[in-house]
Amino acid sequence: MTRWNAQVAISSCCALLCADTAFGQRGGSDWATVGNDAQRSGWVRTDPKISPESMAKPGFAFLWKQKAGQTGTAACPGGLTTALARPVGVAFPAAPGGRAAGGAMGRGGPAKSGVGAPEEGAVTIAQIAAQANQGGRGGFPGAPGAPNAARGGGGGGMQRMPSYAYALSSDGKLHAMYVSNGEEPNAAVQFIPANANAVGLTVTDGVAYVATINGCGGAPNGIWAMDLSSKQVNSWKAASSISGTSGFAFGPDGTIYAGTEGGELVGLEAKTLKVLATYKAGVGFASTPSVFDYKDKPMVTIAAKDGSIHVLPPALDAPVAKTPAVSSSGEVTAGALATWQDREGTRWILAPAAGSVAAWKLTGEGGSIALSRGWSSRDMVSPLPPMVVNGVVFAVSSGEYRGKDAATPAQRAQKSGKAVLYAIDGKTGKELWNSGSTITSFVHSGGLSGGGSQLYLQTYDGTLYAFGFPIEH
Repeated sequence: MTRWNAQVAISSCCALLCADTAFGQRGGSDWATVGNDAQRSGWVRTDPKISPESMAKPGFAFLWKQKAGQTGTAACPGGLTTALARPVGVAFPAAPGGRAAGGAMGRGGPAKSGVGAPEEGAVTIAQIAAQANQGGRGGFPGAPGAPNAARGGGGGGMQRMPSYAYALSSDGKLHAMYVSNGEEPNAAVQFIPANANAVGLTVTDGVAYVATINGCGGAPNGIWAMDLSSKQVNSWKAASSISGTSGFAFGPDGTIYAGTEGGELVGLEAKTLKVLATYKAGVGFASTPSVFDYKDKPMVTIAAKDGSIHVLPPALDAPVAKTPAVSSSGEVTAGALATWQDREGTRWILAPAAGSVAAWKLTGEGGSIALSRGWSSRDMVSPLPPMVVNGVVFAVSSGEYRGKDAATPAQRAQKSGKAVLYAIDGKTGKELWNSGSTITSFVHSGGLSGGGSQLYLQTYDGTLYAFGFPIEH
């Protein structure tokens, strides 16, 4: 086994992606990939401590900070440009209250017996054995059918399945590491060209996906897919740069949705990346798409540079709902959206707008679906894409100055202020808490992540901040 030189990256990024694992908490959800899940919802559905009621009382606070090195970047930063990822499924996660949300329509599957075929043991045992075959000596970890990589290998008895985190280094190689200690059971595999600017790393169903932007390292703008078993790489080249900060989103059937700054939203076939559907908006897109379940039907939503929000069916034939443009200058940069459903069944879509975070409600069905404005936050400086935890919207005023008179990162840094984290009631828009003057720099890239009642944010000066409820010992 080898230990990758990016162990420092694991120490800071593992907090972002594996909060429960890294800090020994129970009861929360893992933030396993960019946007929390394969749908890029930005929604942690349940939490043992965070709620609108608890945030209105003392308890949630700044916990710690860690200096991880300066990470301010230009268009082609080099180094680790996409966050670490853990394997995720593409089915809709369970909705609050326990209703299963598997399958294309958001319903759980039929009940199954625990009794297996003759001489094969119980179904549950077979499932555990199949899960154990997710990495190891005979194949890259995560490849279906790869031998067990658990220590002690091969012998009889049931072994604990190792947990992997995946990282993409600046040389374009994909690394699979044990979450527990950062060791790699297999050599890294070439995935994309070296020195590319990669975003949205996602591993699902034995395939790794990532987007490349800004033409860095000679890599074309587009989406890449690598089969972890055969190591075959396929790619789709975009006509213009991929829009947003998270690369792409998955539908519950595995379809990949990506927008471009030229105004195209495409649906791509899993693994092969063949184009299945295309929607042309007539205006450039500004965000990564999000996919959600609305009245047991999947929907795709994306924000355009004029501030309009488009909601489409999976076929991408025409929007079922669309908001008016809020800017004629084409300068709205949403980056990513968040979407969640409250316990009354109302679907919400959140977007960073021009100086605030706006919440929209999706109502109606059939041919009469509409988006109506719910609430807007207080004024914020270059707000980041929000995240939702158990009905609480967390939004960040990044503090970053983005005026045209600050063309370079150094000029931007001189004119920028300090970031502030806000907690907002997701249904009413009422502000519940803010971080005040705790954060001492601005945020240039990335965003919020978390789990297990804690949130994490990294600033331009390379400081990782943790907020939340203290861990009980």
